[in-house]
Amino acid sequence: MTKASPTVSVIIPNYNYARALRPCLESVLAQTYDNLEILLVDDCSTDDSASVAAELGIRIIRTPYNMGAPAARNLGAGQASGEVLLFVDSDVALNPDAVVNAVRLLESSPDIGAVCGNYDPVPLFRDSLVEEYRCLQQYYWLAEDEGTITTSYTAILAISADLFAAVGGFDPRLRHTENAEFGHRLSRTHQVRLTSAVRGRHDYDDSLRVVMSKVFTRARLHIPLYLRRPELSGGFSSGPRAWGSMATLAALFSIPLPVLFGPLFAAVPLSLLAIAIGCDVPMYRFVLRRRGPGFLGYFLAMHGLVNATVGLAALAGGVQWLSSSSFRRMYDRAPTPPAPGQAVEHR
Repeated sequence: MTKASPTVSVIIPNYNYARALRPCLESVLAQTYDNLEILLVDDCSTDDSASVAAELGIRIIRTPYNMGAPAARNLGAGQASGEVLLFVDSDVALNPDAVVNAVRLLESSPDIGAVCGNYDPVPLFRDSLVEEYRCLQQYYWLAEDEGTITTSYTAILAISADLFAAVGGFDPRLRHTENAEFGHRLSRTHQVRLTSAVRGRHDYDDSLRVVMSKVFTRARLHIPLYLRRPELSGGFSSGPRAWGSMATLAALFSIPLPVLFGPLFAAVPLSLLAIAIGCDVPMYRFVLRRRGPGFLGYFLAMHGLVNATVGLAALAGGVQWLSSSSFRRMYDRAPTPPAPGQAVEHR
């Protein structure tokens, strides 16, 4: 990276996020950092995404087929001209100082390989209580993990173009866990920094079904990586969070005990539930201060459901790891970024 202000290529993978795309692009255009290149990699959207970008004068790169976000990011990186790459998901609207703060932190030490941002505790669109829960939960966990991490968060991620190429880009096979796998490789040689100085508002999923599906799928697919590198940070794998998930699942499994063996055994699920709640007491205090006791009750119920889902996913992932050699080796193959020539570019 040069001493002069480096050119930052903002790469935005997008698939059918027209609603959030406008505030996303407008937030990039409103950055206090001037030396920007903006590339929207549209992954065969069928909505109005392309027209939204064209209206704002954004350079559009179209994928020849639906590749998924990891491959779309690689494609954008292959056509970017900046010294720094800033990946931003199309459902995130950046704070005005996000780019300048990311570049400043990258340049503060040669040991820092990438900078990941956090989200505001309020979602981009306030559509449902499910979204309000997810936003507060993710904000708190990321804020709690700030500093050097061994994963990465690709919704807001800054890295030098040279280092991204040297690491090998994102694994295009991994549509749900590419961030953890990329951070796993990068953090072996460089520091990955998570900071709230680089912020944005995120449009979280507002459907309980979608949230539970994503939580289960991602938790299950992380198992081979967590077993390979137990200290990998992030999400439900970190410290008390893992114990909270397993205690919640054990509490559910132990519910029949008082029916089978008598009322005294009701102490077992109640004790396990108390342990699960105790693992996240600081987060519950944060929610209470921010939203009050009424919302805290809803938050507790939602988080219990999510914890149980993660516990089931970990159990399913463990069984799959024991029974499937291909599942155990899913993170073995080095990623091969798609060639820039595969894209069709529009301005």
